[in-house]
Amino acid sequence: MLTTTMSNFRKDIKKYFDSVTQDFETLIINRGDDTAVVIISLDEYNALTATQHELSSAANEQRLDAAIEKLKAGKGFGRKLKNA
Repeated sequence: MLTTTMSNFRKDIKKYFDSVTQDFETLIINRGDDTAVVIISLDEYNALTATQHELSSAANEQRLDAAIEKLKAGKGFGRKLKNA
């Protein structure tokens, strides 16, 4: 996680954006008066959104927990993908 000020962000915007997109860093820009902005990559945002959707209902959450437990117990199985 990176933290910077607005002034430093303005000076090195490309460097900060490269860190966020290439190194999967989260950037926090302090704006003063206890306010801040968080910048994440689009890939990270999409992953968070997908996770939020998957956990949006108790049924989905229970299904995912059950699948994780099966995998931990060695009861998983593999599938061959087409064209792989």
